[in-house]
Amino acid sequence: MQATSLSFCSVVGNAADPLIAREHAEPPHPYRSAFQRDRDRVIHARAFRRLAGKTQVFTHRYSDHFRSRLTHTIEVAQIARTVANALDLNEDLAETLALVHDIGHPPFGHAGEQALDRQLQRHGLRFDHNLHALRIVTHFEQRYVDFRGLNLTLAVREGIIKHSRDYFAAQHPELAEYLLDQRPPIEAQIIDLADEIAYLTADIDDGIEAEILSLDDLCQNVPLFTEFYRRLQRSHPDAAPKLLFHEALKRMLNALVNDLIVATHRRVSAGNIHSLADVRQAKERLAVFSPNMEARRHEAKQYLYAHLYHAEDLENEHVLADTMIEGLFQYWMHHPEQLPTSHETQIAAEGAPRVIADYIAGMTDNYISEQWNRAQE
Repeated sequence: MQATSLSFCSVVGNAADPLIAREHAEPPHPYRSAFQRDRDRVIHARAFRRLAGKTQVFTHRYSDHFRSRLTHTIEVAQIARTVANALDLNEDLAETLALVHDIGHPPFGHAGEQALDRQLQRHGLRFDHNLHALRIVTHFEQRYVDFRGLNLTLAVREGIIKHSRDYFAAQHPELAEYLLDQRPPIEAQIIDLADEIAYLTADIDDGIEAEILSLDDLCQNVPLFTEFYRRLQRSHPDAAPKLLFHEALKRMLNALVNDLIVATHRRVSAGNIHSLADVRQAKERLAVFSPNMEARRHEAKQYLYAHLYHAEDLENEHVLADTMIEGLFQYWMHHPEQLPTSHETQIAAEGAPRVIADYIAGMTDNYISEQWNRAQE
């Protein structure tokens, strides 16, 4: 089924749109839209480049053949563009949000984020990669003479905060400008589900390549994949299993993307949504999978948690990540003078725990490993 246009409830991004406002006023660019400029600023940011050295699932110590946080981000952007184009949403905004959505992640993937959060909780603080991403684009990146940060549009900053979860003003009064009592635009809503599609299929791919997952076990436990694989076995009986695997995985990804497009359009139509204002006041998020596909997606995700993410080989990596982050965090808490001067001078204003967390979060896997080895000398 081909979905029809949702352009009536898209972020248009014209000169009168308040969502293209920037904290520091800038004249319009002669041939790039506001969101195209945001996209380019994200791509040229140091924090974006560092994603190449950050773990998605497998650290560099395991293999350098698998997805990094950067290649994962590129895959999310490709899916987000496809969905936005099919629904006639603002493709530039969707692409920008996809490219920036993981920019706040620390080294060692989710294991690193959890380890850093545990250290901050000891001091009454938390680590949230969405909030850290906002700090990166508004404060840490320094590339312009007229302002600090990237000076991104309100739409992109709002999407960084709200693409994957809701925040509440009572807990986060500092985020009041981001319309916390309203739904984000659909361009932001599709990012979380594009992310789900990208990592679900990519992690199956990398898990099979790493020989942590087996094709036989996958076919017994992930019906969403199995239906395509069995069909291909019947139509291509002489094809190599590896080629059948890749073709089936491609079709699984396509099925997820198509379902997202169709189900989102149906929910918008059923909800009598006719404008961005309607999107903002909707009782629930509008970007969704169908109930059947959501159940199958969840089934596949649970399989990955049980058989890949908590596999013994990867658990050993998670323990090492936790050891490094905890050890370095505690070391710098006791020896803040060993921090780079640019970070040490921020302690008076931000407090040592937050400054240390910011420093660690910006590191690549290689750099934090070097710092750990140096601290052991």
